[in-house]
Amino acid sequence: MIDLDDPGIYSRIDPSDMRERIRELPEQCLRAWKQALGFQLPPEYSDIDKIIILGMGGSAISGDLLSSLSSFDNGPLVIVNRDYDLPSYIDVKTLVIASSYSGMTEETLSSFTQALSTRAKKLAITTGGRLKEIAEQNSIPVFPIDYVSPPRAALAHSLFPLLAIIQSIGLMEDQSSFVEEAIRVMEELQDKIDENRPSSGNKAKQLAVKLNNHLVVTYGAGFLSPVAQRWKTQLNENSKVWAFYEIFPELNHNSVIGYKYPKELAQKIFVVLLRSKHLHSRTLVRYDVTAELLSQANVEYEVIDCLGESILSQMMSLVLYGDWISYYLAILYETDPSPVRSINYLKKRLAEA
Repeated sequence: MIDLDDPGIYSRIDPSDMRERIRELPEQCLRAWKQALGFQLPPEYSDIDKIIILGMGGSAISGDLLSSLSSFDNGPLVIVNRDYDLPSYIDVKTLVIASSYSGMTEETLSSFTQALSTRAKKLAITTGGRLKEIAEQNSIPVFPIDYVSPPRAALAHSLFPLLAIIQSIGLMEDQSSFVEEAIRVMEELQDKIDENRPSSGNKAKQLAVKLNNHLVVTYGAGFLSPVAQRWKTQLNENSKVWAFYEIFPELNHNSVIGYKYPKELAQKIFVVLLRSKHLHSRTLVRYDVTAELLSQANVEYEVIDCLGESILSQMMSLVLYGDWISYYLAILYETDPSPVRSINYLKKRLAEA
């Protein structure tokens, strides 16, 4: 078994320094927030009743997180579009935001190109690529991402600009205090779970050891639904493992029946339940009863509670927690967390098709 307290293993297994990208998350959230506060959109961009975010992967998750925040703060309707085509309800009161770190995400480029022929307001968030070219050619505002990292490690630069921009056009109340709390909570958590904290007092390392050689399923509810999905995708991309996610209360209407067979699989499943005191009281009861059902089926599980008071703090604390766990699991499997060779292969084959 790899010793997660051995400082030498990190540079050996992680030569691209993914751990530093994870460690930078609180700092990058603040940086992206401040940068976006100075970004100005035309006045007519305030005259909207819905936002469509075009994106895949980390960019789409940022849209999902924003949607959760907006619903709690009486903000606008936020819908995430993960497809080549636009939904049919795009109109003049829609703000279409194309978010792609590379600017080359083909699904996003396809749907954004379709949006050009509509009366919707439009915005691009990207480091460059074809998306920036299309936006500039059509006099569409571009918010530039200037952080170099794998796209999944640039979550701060897709989520916090969205939050700041929506605030700036008057569609959400001032989020500054929530941003400050979220960064403080993440910094405090960071000290407790980064690689310098020994396993004896590091819950992220401890959970990663439990997840080793297991198929991981994350459960979430309400505003934690996209966080559960973020855990799943980080486990896929960083740890290179099979992982899935499910959502309360829907999972109580089907998934709990499936704990029985195949019997030998129960020993290889580990369920992580992401929980918050802000969830509906009946949903919280469902967490407890579901834990009982998992125990009865001899399926290992662990409940992880959010930190902080605001919705933003609670989401971001669990995002950071999950990022570190996916990183430690990669180290336990002795796999470099940075490369995504299967995705690169897929893109190559799609380019040939």
